[in-house]
Amino acid sequence: MKQIITIQHTQSIHHTNGMVGSWTDWDLSDLGVQQAERIGEKLAAEIGGKPFVMYASDLLRAKHTADIVGKHLGLEPVLRSELRERNLGKCVGKSVQWLRENIEVQEKTIDDRMFSDAESRRDTWNRLLPFFEEIVGNDEENIIIVSHGDLLSLFNAMWLKLPAEALNGIDLFGLAGGVSWMFENNEGKRMIRRLSDLSYMKE
Repeated sequence: MKQIITIQHTQSIHHTNGMVGSWTDWDLSDLGVQQAERIGEKLAAEIGGKPFVMYASDLLRAKHTADIVGKHLGLEPVLRSELRERNLGKCVGKSVQWLRENIEVQEKTIDDRMFSDAESRRDTWNRLLPFFEEIVGNDEENIIIVSHGDLLSLFNAMWLKLPAEALNGIDLFGLAGGVSWMFENNEGKRMIRRLSDLSYMKE
């Protein structure tokens, strides 16, 4: 059996200042640090002592979340660029208002790119897929992944064995600080038992 816990990074500065996240290297806000501490404390009480491996995006807001959670679990995150949020090209470093005023293509399918130098959702899917196949195929039974909202929405669909095209009609988004629990039994049946559980951030 394989168990995967995913954590969407907690509140980042870009959540509060109107800027685009994407590949801009925003850190956590003070609240985000507190939220990550609570997630770490509650996960330690729930799974402490079990052997886990932790992977994280190398962008600062996800890495900082992983460092804090890992401190409570005695884990050192393995940083993987495949877990980065979607690259939005020329609007990286710009405001959300700038994005709205300058967007080149309105996204209707997973193949649309908001900007000519941005990743489409299919591009991000293809970037993530080798990492996904690596971890579902290896011998690690207990895995924690700390990443970003759009990236994890793709991961959720992969976990449920959906094709990329399914994302033209559905989505499996979470919220900042959401913790999801996924299991695969010995027959290869996969399930998501919790999706973006926000209770881990509560005092």
